[in-house]
Amino acid sequence: MTAREFILARIRAALADPAPGPDPGPDRDPDRDRAAEEPVARDYLRTHSPDDPAALLDLLHHNLADYRARVHRCTEAELPAVLARLLAERGSRTVAVPPGLPPAWLSATAVTAVPDDGTLTAARLDAVDSVVTGCALAIAETGTIVLDAGPGQGRRLLTLVPDHHVCVVRTPGQVVASVPLALPRLDPARPQTWISGPSATSDIELDRVEGVHGPRTLEVLLVEG
Repeated sequence: MTAREFILARIRAALADPAPGPDPGPDRDPDRDRAAEEPVARDYLRTHSPDDPAALLDLLHHNLADYRARVHRCTEAELPAVLARLLAERGSRTVAVPPGLPPAWLSATAVTAVPDDGTLTAARLDAVDSVVTGCALAIAETGTIVLDAGPGQGRRLLTLVPDHHVCVVRTPGQVVASVPLALPRLDPARPQTWISGPSATSDIELDRVEGVHGPRTLEVLLVEG
């Protein structure tokens, strides 16, 4: 049996009416029926990276930068000063703040905070210069940040409308090597946003345009604690 026949057999079995029907006749293929019932082997590697937090952090940094995110490293104590510097360099006057964001993170900046109480509309957020959030996880092998609307992350709208997103990743606790290792740590019932670099698209001539479906600039702070 070819791979194509095997896949089609699994699809037919999944779509089949469980109710008993007429005898399918002599043309029924018993090998195809058995293939549809056999469990799929899932013996693939769950990660291609070493079990080394320092190596994973370097890999995450490399892949984030490869997707054109601006990556910074600091300690927990340095975080407020680094955030203040990034917002000042951006020229931000206002910053959207999701519920649950630690107050200390923005304690060193004079930028006007715009707390999200659930009433911020897309139009109001469009006038906000920046947004600062935490994250649920970061995936080293794909350079992906995952947000799930948890404390310090806020609604999806917060990270899709403002043109400048600063995301804080706590390392090593929020860094995983791969997607298979990330999924068991995420709640599938929560609204998830998977971010690999700033929002971008390309036309047929591969001219890249950033900021089409979300922030034009993504800055990631890898906070070592």
